[in-house]
Amino acid sequence: MLAMPLLERVQKDMVEAMKAKAEARLGALRMIKAALQKHQVDSMKPLNEASELQVMNTLLKQRREAAEMFRKGGREELAAKEEAEIGILESYLPAEPSQAELEEAVSAAISETGASSQKQMGAVMKAAQSRLAGKRVDGKVLSELVKQKLS
Repeated sequence: MLAMPLLERVQKDMVEAMKAKAEARLGALRMIKAALQKHQVDSMKPLNEASELQVMNTLLKQRREAAEMFRKGGREELAAKEEAEIGILESYLPAEPSQAELEEAVSAAISETGASSQKQMGAVMKAAQSRLAGKRVDGKVLSELVKQKLS
């Protein structure tokens, strides 16, 4: 069975959320749809899996940063709203790799690139990300692991 494009899935889920009167979910789905459509218009190309993943990761990162800022500002209810949106976003994304998968990809990337110092971190990151293609990888976590292994 062919996987339904993300935009179509979001549209279908929006209709269900409207019928169920799930306002919070509907708001998050509208945000996802708007971001995907904006990317499609800006790039003037139809969305593919990689660009969908990129847009979704950007939205996820924005929500995490916003939740953190709200917490620091003592706005717990707004932080909770952002975290609810994170949960909805994550339901549309592939699984995150396990710590073992991350370490294996980084080790393989280091031996593949022959990197021995922090100066070659960019090449190692690129190789590790290509090994983890199709999975949702947090760049911050990956870069910390690469730094740790190269030092």
